[in-house]
Amino acid sequence: MLKAGLIGAGVGFVLALVAVLVTPFCNPCVALLLGLGVGVLAAVWERPATSGGSAGEGAKAGAIAAAGGLLGQMVGAVANGLMVGPEKAAEMFRQLNIDVPAITQQTYWVYNVGGNCLCGAFSVALGAGLGALGGLLWYQVKGKNQPPASPYAGTL
Repeated sequence: MLKAGLIGAGVGFVLALVAVLVTPFCNPCVALLLGLGVGVLAAVWERPATSGGSAGEGAKAGAIAAAGGLLGQMVGAVANGLMVGPEKAAEMFRQLNIDVPAITQQTYWVYNVGGNCLCGAFSVALGAGLGALGGLLWYQVKGKNQPPASPYAGTL
C-alpha cells in the first residue's frame, strides 16, 4: 500500500502541477484517475484476503497519492498566482462581466491559496474513495481467485 501510494504521490505531484498551470479545473480529474489506478495497484501488490481489506488498502494508497497531488496543486497555485497577479485576475473577471471590488495583494493570495487548499482537500477525499473502489474492483475481478500474499514473500 505504501509503495503504491508513494509512486502515485510522485505521479500525482507532477500531474497536478501541470494541471494547475493549464487550468485548475482539471485537478479533480487527476484525482479520479490517479486514485482508481493506485487503488488497483495497491490491491495487486498487497493481495488482501477480503473485499474490505482490498478496499482499505486501495483507500490508503489513494489518499497518499492524492496528498502528493495536493502538494503539486499548491506549488502550481503559487506559480500560477505569481504569473497572473491581482490586476490580471480582476481583468479576467471584468471580461466575464463580473463586477469585483478592488482586489488587494493579500486578498488575492488568501483566495488563491485558500481556494486551492479547499479543492485539494476535496481531491484527497475523492482519491481515497476511488482508491477504495479500485481495490474493491480488483478483488471482485481477480482477487477472489488468488491466494493471499505470503507474509514471507521477498525475504531470504
